[in-house]
Amino acid sequence: MAAAPAAAGSGAGRGRRAAATAAAWGGWGGRPRPANILLQLRQSQLTGRGLVRAVQFTETFLAERDKQSKWSGIPQLLLKLYATSHLHSDFVECQNILKDISPLLSMEAMAFVTEERKLTQETTYPNTYIFDLFGGVDLLVEILMRPTVSIRGQKLKISDEMSKDCLSILYNTCVCTEGVTKRLAEKNDFVIFLFTLMTSKKTFLQTATLIEDILGVKKEMIRLDEVPNLSSLVSNFDQQQLANFCRILAVTISEMDTGNDDKHTLLAKNAQQKKSLSLGPSAAEINQAALLSIPGFVERLCKLATRKVSESTGTTTFLQELEEWYTWLDNALVLDALMRVANEESEHNQGASEENGLPHTSTRTQLPHSMKIMHEIMYKLEVLYVLCVLLMGRQRNQVHRMIAEFKLIPGLNNLFDKLIWRKHSASALVLHGHNQNCDCSPDITLKIQFLRLLQSFSDHHENKYLLLNNQELNELSAISLKANIPEVEAVLNTDRSLVCDGKRGLLTRLLQVMKKEPAESSFRFWQARAVESFLRGTTSYADQMFLLKRGLLEHILYCIVDSECKSRDVLQSYFDLLGELMKFNVDAFKRFNKYINTDAKFQVFLKQINSSLVDSNMLVRCVTLSLDRFENQVDMKVAEVLSECRLLAYIAQVPTQMSFLFRLINIIHVQTLTQENVSCLNTSLVILMLARRKERLPLYLRLLQRMEHSKKYPGFLLNNFHNLLRFWQQHYLHKDKDSTCLENSSCISFSYWKETVSILLNPDRQSPSALVSYIEEPYMDIDRDFTDE
Repeated sequence: MAAAPAAAGSGAGRGRRAAATAAAWGGWGGRPRPANILLQLRQSQLTGRGLVRAVQFTETFLAERDKQSKWSGIPQLLLKLYATSHLHSDFVECQNILKDISPLLSMEAMAFVTEERKLTQETTYPNTYIFDLFGGVDLLVEILMRPTVSIRGQKLKISDEMSKDCLSILYNTCVCTEGVTKRLAEKNDFVIFLFTLMTSKKTFLQTATLIEDILGVKKEMIRLDEVPNLSSLVSNFDQQQLANFCRILAVTISEMDTGNDDKHTLLAKNAQQKKSLSLGPSAAEINQAALLSIPGFVERLCKLATRKVSESTGTTTFLQELEEWYTWLDNALVLDALMRVANEESEHNQGASEENGLPHTSTRTQLPHSMKIMHEIMYKLEVLYVLCVLLMGRQRNQVHRMIAEFKLIPGLNNLFDKLIWRKHSASALVLHGHNQNCDCSPDITLKIQFLRLLQSFSDHHENKYLLLNNQELNELSAISLKANIPEVEAVLNTDRSLVCDGKRGLLTRLLQVMKKEPAESSFRFWQARAVESFLRGTTSYADQMFLLKRGLLEHILYCIVDSECKSRDVLQSYFDLLGELMKFNVDAFKRFNKYINTDAKFQVFLKQINSSLVDSNMLVRCVTLSLDRFENQVDMKVAEVLSECRLLAYIAQVPTQMSFLFRLINIIHVQTLTQENVSCLNTSLVILMLARRKERLPLYLRLLQRMEHSKKYPGFLLNNFHNLLRFWQQHYLHKDKDSTCLENSSCISFSYWKETVSILLNPDRQSPSALVSYIEEPYMDIDRDFTDE
């Protein structure tokens, strides 16, 4: 039987379609095999030429092929859909066809999402694949966007119900068929158009989920300022919609290549920064600014983040929402439990209402309550992430001021025990395919996101004192008064109406759970980072004593020495925190010596330090700086600590300092410098600056030269150090924030840093403090371009 093209058109058009159809039939007596048709369709889809839609075949031909190939009648349904979805259609029949197609694809998506991967019929090709191959995806995009087309000045309209069916089918196809999501992502006008569909509550969840998946694979970030009426759209969201919208925002406000990753080399980051300066603000930065310009946006996020579970959407509404759009379950809850409980609760409550006309409280409340908590956790995850990104952006001070004003910190403090750091229960629901102790589970991810927010909030910002309550702020004042030192200005300026309430502030609560954390816990790293950020900046004796009085130093030493922590990340965070806690603090060194009271303990401690200087160099720096200050003080208490403390005595030895200096310079190179290991370079500079103060800089350089020769690598170390210092000048002399950090953390003026580097880089070989004076001519290699390697 000859198969004529289905669609009418010009003679030339019919001829081209007939030729394309004939090409698909090649070599099989004029009757194409199904596999050949699919192959030709896929090839045409890739090239944009030839067979691309079901409309290019006759219904008779498709029906005959379907009997053999078991395509579930999808190509024929697409043929009808095309015919009933033209511009002048009333779309009633079109919607009926969509309802016939939808279950054929949703069953496959259900199996895919729940990881059963069981096909519902015996076929070589999944329904979603056939649907896409015969042009279904492109047709649905056209149908959805029909309202953007005007006919005689009038806008077309399609119902929310029909839009919902189209979105569901598109999402199911994206889930099951590779490449569909990427193709949709390339249609920028369609992606922007999707945002407009979120104005309707009926289509919001389907639209938001589809947008999230599309943005996840989109090569170029969309610009939110291109979304029509963005401010009005977001302002009209209810709290539940806004929380879901944060899932989309998480993709649009984060840099695709953040540059903040510790593993990115500083050379690459500097080059990227130069490029960014010439190109202007990134899409992520533009999107952050667009959101902050929306009235009340940050305030609503703060309310969402601090909302209690009892204030959130009722369990029944939540279950109905999830039952309606099951694909959400892959991100939230276990499918089978949800469906079972939703049905049971519905039947039970309906029966109770019929009996006495009153709402009946089910005896099976444990699981729904767990789901309600999980629902709130999933929302808070996204909201906290968005707030955290905004806190690290260009408008950091503006965001800081707003979240302080809207009482985010006291609100999180009130949620700490019951939601954020709640104990796991047997009924707590987790991501499908995971267990409740998995790092991917919502409970754990929420805790980590909470700790990251605290870190970003406290880091070098005076608002950090909002983490305390009034009583704890008074304690800081009392510590300063007793030590006869001025109170920290930021403490005096803290608005007491915005601090934590209750018996304990957020920082104290964090310390309590930190000390109870199991040795293998994945939270230890983030907890230490959050507490360390509170101490960062100009060293505050009162802040240190506040934490020392709560046993923090002993806890850190227990973890390093007694539990002999093996995790490099956790060790680094502990060493960094220990350094900030002990720096210039005589009481801290006394406590250290009291805990490390045997040579055996001290050797374990040194072993941990020496096992990785990249991890421990900040502690080495802090102890070195403290030693220098103590040696210049006339005080009986200081003298006692200097005579008794094993750690200070160890660092005071020149061979120890030279060993650290040699290794610090040897383990880093310009091409491998990252934000993580550049601290090794600055620690080596601190050692040499303090030597310069004592007029011992030439001695240290001479000893480095001897160590080079003893290792049989003459010139290697000093050439490397020369290159590192050249890079240091390029990197730090153009970054005000970094220079301020160096100055505050070391209590050495930045001018002294710059002078010391200049002296070391002096090209005069007669200068006793210049590196070139210690590099023999045959081994001189100091002018190489950093990009040569």
